[in-house]
Amino acid sequence: MNYVFEEGTYGYEVYRIPAIVKGKTGKLLAFAEARKLRSNGDSGDIDMVVKVSEDNGKTWGDMITIWDDGLNTCGNPVPIVDQEIGRIHLLLTWNHGDDRWGDLTNGRGKDTRRVFYTWSDDEGQTWEEPREITESVKDEKWDWYGTGPVHGIQISKGAQKGRLVSPNYFTVREDGIRKNYSHVIYSDDHGRTWKAGSQTIEEGVGECTVTELSDGKLMLNLRANSGTTRKFCISEDGGETWGAMKTDYNLIDPSCQGSLFTDHRDEALPLYFANAASAERKNMTVKKSLDNGKTWSAELLVHEGPSAYSDLVVTEDGKVALLYEGGIGRPYEGIALKLIDVSEFK
Repeated sequence: MNYVFEEGTYGYEVYRIPAIVKGKTGKLLAFAEARKLRSNGDSGDIDMVVKVSEDNGKTWGDMITIWDDGLNTCGNPVPIVDQEIGRIHLLLTWNHGDDRWGDLTNGRGKDTRRVFYTWSDDEGQTWEEPREITESVKDEKWDWYGTGPVHGIQISKGAQKGRLVSPNYFTVREDGIRKNYSHVIYSDDHGRTWKAGSQTIEEGVGECTVTELSDGKLMLNLRANSGTTRKFCISEDGGETWGAMKTDYNLIDPSCQGSLFTDHRDEALPLYFANAASAERKNMTVKKSLDNGKTWSAELLVHEGPSAYSDLVVTEDGKVALLYEGGIGRPYEGIALKLIDVSEFK
C-alpha cells in the first residue's frame, strides 16, 4: 500500500480521518488527524496536519502541522478550494483533550465541541491562526458537533454560485434521548462569515459528504446510524434546506464515513463515491455514476482488506485519487493513496 501517512511516524502512533483536495495550481493537499496515542481514540492529543504533492500524488512533501493545541483535540478536516480567489479554506473542530464522546454528547464535558476556520493562500504551506466560528453555526442546544470529515465544495453555477459548503453533523438531546442530524454550513463571502443551513428532515444520520449535481442541485450522502445502506437527500437552494431522506440500496455501508465527488472537468460530469462497501469495515471501493447517482454503472475494488474513512479528488492529469484508511490487520495502519485511471472502471 502506498501510504501518505503511516502509523508510528513523526512521533504519532496513528493517523486517521483523511481529506484531499486539488488546489488551483494542481497541487494535491492531503489532510489527516495526527493522533499521539491510539488508546485515546477520537479524543486526547490530536493535531491537524497536511502533506502536499506537486506531481499528481506520486510523491509527497514533508508533513506540515496546521494546528497543535497542546493536549487538546484538533480534527475533522473539511478543506474547500476557492476557485475564484485561489484560497484553500479549512473547517475543523476542537474539544478539550480530556473529554470523550460520552462526555460531549451528554453535556458532562469540561468544555464542548467547538467549530473553527482557517485558510491558506499558498496552497497549504502556511495557515492562518484558526478562528472560532461556533456561535454562528452551532445551536447552543447541540452537544457533539462534527465538520465533515471530507472535502467541501464551492457551488459552480446558479443563484448561489461561489458559495462555499461544508457538510456537517451534530447530536442533540430531545426528551432525554440523543438524536443525530446532518446539515451544512456555508459562506457567501469567501469564508469571512459562515451560516448554518437547516438540519435534515429525519434524524439517525451523521457524517456526510456533499456534491453539486449536473442540474445545480446539491446531494448530501449520509452515514446512517443503523442498517447497512447509505442515505441521501437533495437541496434546491444551495444547502439551506433539504428534501426527503431516501435510501440508496446499491450503496452497502458498515455505518462509516464515505466520500462523494463530481468531476466537473469531464463533460459527462461523472459522480464518484467511495466507502468500505461491506457490512464490515473492509472492501474499500469506488463506484461511478453517469446519472447523478440514480444508478452506479461501474465500480472498482481498491483494497479488500480492512478499510474505513476516505476522500476523493481528480488529479490534474485526469486520474481519480482515492485517499483512504487501510491496512492488513486493521483499518488504521495508515492513510494510503490509490491513483486510478478512469479506464479501470468497468
